[in-house]
Amino acid sequence: MKLALIGQSLFASSCYELFKENGHQIVGVFTIPDDSNGREDPVATVARMDNVPVFKFQRWRLKGKILPDVFDQYKSVGADLNVLAYCSQFIPMDVILYPKYQSICYHPSLLPKHRGASSINWTLINGDSKGGFSIFWCDDGLDTGPILLQKSIDIDPNETIDTLYMRFLFPEGVRSMLEAVNLIEQGQAPRMIQSEDGASYDPMLNKKELTELKLDELSGKQLHNFIRGCDTVPGAWIRIDGQTVKLFGSKRWRRPVPTKVEEINIDNCQSKALLHKDGLILQGKDGQMVNVTKIGLENGKMIQACKFGKQDESSDLGDLTEMETELIELIRSIWKSILNTDIDDSSNFFKLGAGSMDVTRLVESIIELDQCIQLSLSNEHVYMNSNFDEFYSMIIGKLRGGGQDDDQPKIDYKPIEMIVNKRKLLFPNQLFIQNEFVDSSNPGKTLKTINPTDETIICEVQNATREDVDRAVMAAQEAFDYGEWSQMNARDRGRLLYRLADLMEQNKEDLATLESIDSGAVYTLAIKTHVGMSIDTFRYFAGWCDKIQGETIPINNARPNRNLTFTRKEPIGVCGIITPWNYPLMMVSWKMAACLAAGNTVVLKPAQVSPLTALKLAELSVRAGFPPGVINILPGSGSVTGQAIIDHPLIRKLGFTGSTPIGKLIMKSCAESNLKKCSLELGGKSPLIIFRDCDLDRAVRHSMSAVFFNKGENCIAAGRLFVEQSIHDEFVRRVVEEVKKMKIGDPLDRSTDHGPQNHRAHLEKLIEYSEIGVKEGAKLIYGGRQAPRPGLFFEPTIFTQVEDHMYIAKEESFGPIMIISMFDDIQNQEDVEEVIRRANNTEFGLASGVFTKDLSKAMLVSERICAGTCFINCYNKTDVAAPFGGFKQSGFGKDLGREALNEYLKTKTVTIEY
Repeated sequence: MKLALIGQSLFASSCYELFKENGHQIVGVFTIPDDSNGREDPVATVARMDNVPVFKFQRWRLKGKILPDVFDQYKSVGADLNVLAYCSQFIPMDVILYPKYQSICYHPSLLPKHRGASSINWTLINGDSKGGFSIFWCDDGLDTGPILLQKSIDIDPNETIDTLYMRFLFPEGVRSMLEAVNLIEQGQAPRMIQSEDGASYDPMLNKKELTELKLDELSGKQLHNFIRGCDTVPGAWIRIDGQTVKLFGSKRWRRPVPTKVEEINIDNCQSKALLHKDGLILQGKDGQMVNVTKIGLENGKMIQACKFGKQDESSDLGDLTEMETELIELIRSIWKSILNTDIDDSSNFFKLGAGSMDVTRLVESIIELDQCIQLSLSNEHVYMNSNFDEFYSMIIGKLRGGGQDDDQPKIDYKPIEMIVNKRKLLFPNQLFIQNEFVDSSNPGKTLKTINPTDETIICEVQNATREDVDRAVMAAQEAFDYGEWSQMNARDRGRLLYRLADLMEQNKEDLATLESIDSGAVYTLAIKTHVGMSIDTFRYFAGWCDKIQGETIPINNARPNRNLTFTRKEPIGVCGIITPWNYPLMMVSWKMAACLAAGNTVVLKPAQVSPLTALKLAELSVRAGFPPGVINILPGSGSVTGQAIIDHPLIRKLGFTGSTPIGKLIMKSCAESNLKKCSLELGGKSPLIIFRDCDLDRAVRHSMSAVFFNKGENCIAAGRLFVEQSIHDEFVRRVVEEVKKMKIGDPLDRSTDHGPQNHRAHLEKLIEYSEIGVKEGAKLIYGGRQAPRPGLFFEPTIFTQVEDHMYIAKEESFGPIMIISMFDDIQNQEDVEEVIRRANNTEFGLASGVFTKDLSKAMLVSERICAGTCFINCYNKTDVAAPFGGFKQSGFGKDLGREALNEYLKTKTVTIEY
């Protein structure tokens, strides 16, 4: 078919290319005249390259009548159909009706709604939930002709003109223009008369007064719709101190007002704008608020809204290299070729007439330069650096930084400063909510954090109240429902977890030092396990982010129709996490990494006595790029902060590691509050069975680790050793010998084996536990007392002759106390089953172990033992890929491994009939 293409812009040139590819002949292109700098429209450029006649009429008619010369030139091309693709000129009816098939036109709205030239703007300003485009047969009305075809799409509440246009109106519109032409050629094109029901004609937004944002007249939702409906052209505006300011990047603000704001007076408006670190908050007449992230100034420059009114801190490039000077001239030549005018340092890209297509052309031209191949550059960089000197300074600055963005998110807070372990430590001591460190609502009531090595106060930490919990939960809920996190691709979510792990590794010495002074962990162990396994955990779950998937399920068909059923794995929402004090950072990481990988947001209470590494992790999460509200850390007491998290109706999942009595209370509260899902990793009394046919050297070595690892403050510590009679005495002799070699001392000393217990109450509990053991008749053969030195040091302790009925045989010490019971030499399988029965005679079932060279015996123990983990000829061999969790009153649910993801996911079944 012979087509006359009447229109402009990249849309028209894309239609041209697609028509040509599909065998249609473009016999003439009619577009707008060149601009004041002599630049022609893209459709004219592509047509001229194909030697297709191009016409650039200033006007088609005069005083209501078509210009004869214009009409003759039009008729000369002999078109069968006029295709109006984004045509801004008024085309006379003589031309519309002249071809055999007359004329069709593209219009970016669902007619009859939003007739007129600013239809995309008004679709968003009106808050329409659906948008789209119409291709219609032209008549003598304004966008009133019969519909040939329409296509629609759901509109996101934060959609802008650019996003709607680029994801649907442009690409699908171009394809649909070809579809319309093909239907006409095939004689199948419909003509559906437009209804006048719901019809609207909206004014063109080409007058400044039409885009003024009237804050006192609009609700918060209407403000948001108006701003995004004018983003990025023409731009909704307000006046501040007589200066016209355009507003871009609007989102509804459903959080509490930030704690640090600067009030800004708006001309002729009763309410004030609130300037804060993430933008500018505006309030509608209903009290609802919106936040804008970018501001356009009168000089044409666009800036981050948070920088409004502040001094320009653009850095001086200093001395330029010869290569950099050459690059500036190359960039200048690109600007000149696009804008067709001379360029000096003060030239402004947009004041010289550049449009959105020129922005794209500039970006593509820059990254094609040899020096800029690795440069990370986007359209946003042009808008934010529209003056030539700003633009080339930004390019050179990025290249000096390796080509990538150097604007890593930063967080401002007043740190605690200490010189420890030959390092200068800087760490926070406030609550972490919405990516900010803030004081509690009751700032005078703080928690004292004690160094167990000498019982000195490290610092005072803010203590979260119920009000603070509610604030954090609301922030987490908004991030989950509306924030950047909720829109993020799974792979991008994984990238953030990887970045956080990298930052943890870069700061591992600081984290390990904090862990040592805050929990008493031996520094060498803190580096390897407390911090090292935390890093591994985030990396492991980062890899799972884009591998969470459902399955398809064959079900019976509802004949004669067919059915398809599939499942979706979805995040639960806001999750509460409460972690213990024995591995402060590692326990946070085990739960939080899986929670975040699944797509949830989190409100976490670290251990009251050891919160510092969790707060440092919060700081690193901002630097990694986690959006506000995704991670919230609230130090506080279990009775107030913890209970408020457990009871909160918006928290749908609770993960807890701690004692069994507290776990029972938590489970009850989870049921009574909102029946929230919970996973509990609770107490243990893990049995370790040592048979006489074992490698005794190996058994002794691993038994020492099983009991004394991390000062015995280890949830899977071997709480009771069963040693076969014939090797019992030798085993005891060897472990006593090994215990005597252990060096008790400063955990920061690299030669220390055994550091202080975490806090005084726990030390006193261990002393009492040992006294009970002696009182009941167990034989104390080593330790059992506080070490004779300052600090919270408890001597490694060994009890023998422990009988099944004794308190220390049944209850967990959670400290460096080895409990040894003897069993008769094994004569047959019944004897093996008897020792297994004794090992299972506990309400706990977290871990277990067995040492033997007899594989059949080892496998029998692993099958019959009632524990979530069974170690054979090893102990404490946990790994981020292996599920971890207990049975019976040791709780339920898993940390680590693929199974941990299920704790933070819900399964939805979808059934389709077709």
